[in-house]
Amino acid sequence: MGEGRKFTDRNEGFTCTNCGAEVPPSATSCRNHCPHCLYSVHLDLNPGDRKANCGGLMVPVAVFYHSKKGYQIVHRCLVCGAERRNVAALEDRTAPDSLDALLAIMARTGR
Repeated sequence: MGEGRKFTDRNEGFTCTNCGAEVPPSATSCRNHCPHCLYSVHLDLNPGDRKANCGGLMVPVAVFYHSKKGYQIVHRCLVCGAERRNVAALEDRTAPDSLDALLAIMARTGR
């Protein structure tokens, strides 16, 4: 069988490529998207590994609810089309994800 999913613990602040917001590290988990506009950048093959050679902007295209992980944002890369799910950080103490932005995605997609 395969090696299983790998996760590299990487929690760094960054400047959002989409909206320019300064994003601090998460207080509760590893942050990989902007809490304001919810966009991300295609950097990883597996969470935190920084092995993707793409670097494309990842657009939030849908929101799903997972019974164990909570709300997940689906990002699609504008360069290569890869899709990834990322847990929404609605209760982060330093910079919670925008509930308004999350609800706007849900309204737009019907999910």
